[in-house]
Amino acid sequence: MGEGEGEGFAAIFPGLVRLRAAPATASAANLKMDIHLRSGKDRPVRFGHPWIFSGAIRDLDASIEPGTVVQVRAANGELLGSGYINPGCAIAIRMLALGDEPIDPAFIAKRVDAAIALRRAVIGPGTTAYRLINGEGDGLPGFVVDRYEDVLVLQCLTAGAERLKAWVVEALIASVAPRAIIERSDGSVREAEGLATSSGMLHGRPPGEVVVCENGLRFAVTPGSGQKTGHFCDQRPNRRLLRDLAGGRRVLDAFAYTGGFAVHGGAGGAVKVVVVDSSARALEVAQQNWVLNALPDAAAEFVHGDVERYLRETGRVFDLIVLDPPALAKQRKDVPRAARAYKDLNLWSFRRAAPGAFVLTFTCSQHVDAQFFRKIVLAAAVDAQRSVQLLQHLGPGADHPVALGHPEGEYLHGVLLRVS
Repeated sequence: MGEGEGEGFAAIFPGLVRLRAAPATASAANLKMDIHLRSGKDRPVRFGHPWIFSGAIRDLDASIEPGTVVQVRAANGELLGSGYINPGCAIAIRMLALGDEPIDPAFIAKRVDAAIALRRAVIGPGTTAYRLINGEGDGLPGFVVDRYEDVLVLQCLTAGAERLKAWVVEALIASVAPRAIIERSDGSVREAEGLATSSGMLHGRPPGEVVVCENGLRFAVTPGSGQKTGHFCDQRPNRRLLRDLAGGRRVLDAFAYTGGFAVHGGAGGAVKVVVVDSSARALEVAQQNWVLNALPDAAAEFVHGDVERYLRETGRVFDLIVLDPPALAKQRKDVPRAARAYKDLNLWSFRRAAPGAFVLTFTCSQHVDAQFFRKIVLAAAVDAQRSVQLLQHLGPGADHPVALGHPEGEYLHGVLLRVS
C-alpha cells in the first residue's frame, strides 16, 4: 500500500465507521519526536495497516536515527499512534500501537504474552514446533520467533526491532523459560534496513539437535541452522492434509528440504515416496527423519538433484505431487522471472500427474499473491493440456496470524488440485 493508495480505503470499506485514535492531548514520556503524515494519508493507519511509506510522510527527516520510536500524527495534528522509523527505507515507519500507549518493557511483555496465549489456544496436541511470534501479525513488526520444544529461534529484521530486541528477549525468558534463545537475523529485509547479519546465542547454551513433534510425527531439527530457523513450521496443516490423502498413492515430494511432506506421506500409507532436493545435507536429514518415524525403507527413494530437471527427465507418474519451491521472487523486480519458473515447474508436474492425481502447489514469494499464482498455475495446466479442478486454497496455520488490514503479511499461498 504505497503513496496514493490510502484514498482507496473509502471505496474498499464504504460502510465502515471511521476509526478514531486517541486525542492529541496526552503524550508518552518515552516518545520524543512527532511525525506528521500528508493530508489523506492517515486512512491506512486507521484501518490497521502497520506500514507507512516514505511518500506518505510530510516532514520526513533523513537525519533521524534508524529505529527511533516516534509519535505518528495526521496532517491536522491528531495523534494516531506510535511506531519506529527508518527514513532510509521505502517502509519508513512500522506501527507498534494506536493511540497514546507508551512503548516500554511492559508494552513489549504484553504483546509477547498475547502471542503466547494465542498459540496455547490454536496449537493442538502432538506439535512442539511452531511460530511463536509472527511480526506484524502479533503487533511486533520486525520480529519472528519459532519454537522448537524448549528452544527459541529469534529473527530480528529491522532497525526498530534491533532497538527493542533486549526487551523481547527479556519477555520471552519471563514467559516461556526457554532452555535457549538463538538469534538468526539475516536476509534481504535486514540488509535493506542497513543492518549486518547477526547470529548467536541470546540466552542459554547451544542446544545442538532437537527432536520435535509435528502432527504426532518426529523430526530432527538443529535450531538456527539450514533454511529459515531450522524447519518450515508454516506448512504444518498442509502436511497433515497430505497425510490424509497419501494412502495407497505414489507420492512425489519436490523441493523436499528435510522431508516434512515425505514423512507425512509415508505415515499416511503411501506405497512409494520419491524425495527430491538439491541439497545433499537436507536429504540426509530427510532420511534421518524417515527412520526416526520407523517408516519402511522400501517405501522411500531419495534423489539428490534439480527438481525441474528431474520432472523433465523422469518417466514416472505420480498420484500425489507436492511442489513447494523456495521463494523465487524475493524482490518485486524478480516477479516476471519467477512467474516463468513457477509456470514451468507446474507444467511439468501436471505432465507427471496420473489421472485423478492430487497436486499441492505453493508459492512463498510475498510479491506473488494468491490470485496471480492461480493464474500462473492455470496457464501451466493449459499448456500441459490437462483438465484441473481446484479443491482447496491452502496457507499457513493459525500460528501465523496476519493483521486483517495488512494483506502484505500473507506470503504463503497454495492450492490443492485434482488432475483429471
